[in-house]
Amino acid sequence: MSRAVFPRDEHFMGLALAQAEEAAEAGDVPVGCVVVHEAEVVGAAFNEREARGDPTAHAEVLALRAASLTLGGWRLPGAAVYCTLEPCPMCAGAIQQARAARLVFGAPDQKVGAAGSVVNTLQDPRLLHRVEVQGGVLADEALALMQRFFDERR
Repeated sequence: MSRAVFPRDEHFMGLALAQAEEAAEAGDVPVGCVVVHEAEVVGAAFNEREARGDPTAHAEVLALRAASLTLGGWRLPGAAVYCTLEPCPMCAGAIQQARAARLVFGAPDQKVGAAGSVVNTLQDPRLLHRVEVQGGVLADEALALMQRFFDERR
């Protein structure tokens, strides 16, 4: 996992956090994601599992679908994926399958994180494609949003 945090990473993570806020307002777990290609946002989404009644409606999957439509294909070489929470195995697999170049995430997920916390799907040398991973960008903000969301429901 790389360690350098760049101002553009904080900028795009801020956009992902705005998406996560929308998820919270809609009553879904506050996870947001933006996909960036050549310094432009080409896909953005937030969790919609509750709204859609769909276990695959994670922010990452929805943002990757939007980016694929924008760019005209399922391969997203050169794309960076910004997620407020470390992706689960399903989402990490989708990021890997999309051939994204980079993942930047906010808060680690010690229960199901698949970018280094529990497993590391994105950098497994046995798999076809490896993704550069940067974690911890605006992690405090992402964790605070999650904490507020779950505190309000208790």
